[in-house]
Amino acid sequence: MTATVPPPGTTRSLRRRLWRLAETVTTPVLPSDYLDLIAPLRAGADLRGRILAVQPETPDAATLLIQPGRSWRGHVPGQYIRLGVDVDGVRQWRAYSVTSAPSRRADRISVTVKAIPDGVVSNHLVRRIRPGTIVQLDQACGDFVLPERAPSRVLFLTAGSGITPVAGMLRSGALAGSDVVLVHSAPTAADVVFGAELRGLAERGAIRLIERHTEVEGLLDVAELDTLVPDHLDRQTWACGPLGLLDAAEAHWAARGHAARLHTERFRPTVITAGDGGTVTFTRSSVTVAATGATPLLDAGENAGVLMPSGCRMGICFGCVLPLRQGAVRDLRNGQLTTALPGDGVRVQTCVSAAAGPCELEI
Repeated sequence: MTATVPPPGTTRSLRRRLWRLAETVTTPVLPSDYLDLIAPLRAGADLRGRILAVQPETPDAATLLIQPGRSWRGHVPGQYIRLGVDVDGVRQWRAYSVTSAPSRRADRISVTVKAIPDGVVSNHLVRRIRPGTIVQLDQACGDFVLPERAPSRVLFLTAGSGITPVAGMLRSGALAGSDVVLVHSAPTAADVVFGAELRGLAERGAIRLIERHTEVEGLLDVAELDTLVPDHLDRQTWACGPLGLLDAAEAHWAARGHAARLHTERFRPTVITAGDGGTVTFTRSSVTVAATGATPLLDAGENAGVLMPSGCRMGICFGCVLPLRQGAVRDLRNGQLTTALPGDGVRVQTCVSAAAGPCELEI
């Protein structure tokens, strides 16, 4: 019996035709929309994660254990991810350090969040989010990391949630042979995130831990390092925490001629006020226009002479998607807000989104 072998590419072509037919039948909801409901973490989908557990760390901090989707590419200790979560109908994005050690790409990861006063996202993640929730993720990024060959002497200078990227470094095991000093500030001993774990490392001699409880002892003056860690200028130093601490550290190291040995990570402000309409800046085109809350970003750009990608203009084909670098936009179909902090690059559909305050699009 003679077997009939289809010509190369026939199966793939048939699969594409069937998928296009499914898109036609299910419009305006696409087949991928149904798959997102059934298998949101599948390969090829937008990167998402499922919250597996919420573990309290302090009265106002919690660790989220997340199963990332199959598109997750892993991380380097000290890097952060941008996490998107819907809070009261608004898609909010925030950046959080990965606090788990690197492992296989399919393994779980964790981020640790400290609730801040009036922090919409941080309070939601610490106090309201529940296991099973699906969140949006970006791939890990950031250069607040250790070199490939760990330094022989290391100083970590942290305060508050600034301990989170350092936790990932300590848990990685990369500093097992190094002389590590950690100077950490928190209001009280109970407010030290990962306090029990850090004290356990100190008891085993893995690190030298210096805690500063600011409600009792006052804020740390960087000049005190001359006494607390006499050789601190000879150590490679990673500092993360409030801007005042980092500004003081940079001035201290620069004044002593050792600025190259100091590595800092600055947390960005997270206040975005949404409104109705606003200025739209098209960053690559260097064009800024005023747009109403009813004008699609696509129309605003085209009216200003910006060459905008587009397709169906109905929110179906996704041919008009662009990165929102910062600001807030509103989906004209359902009123949902999407926000982005400077540099985030959250992707939005310009044909069905309008300005909800000042915003910047990368085009």
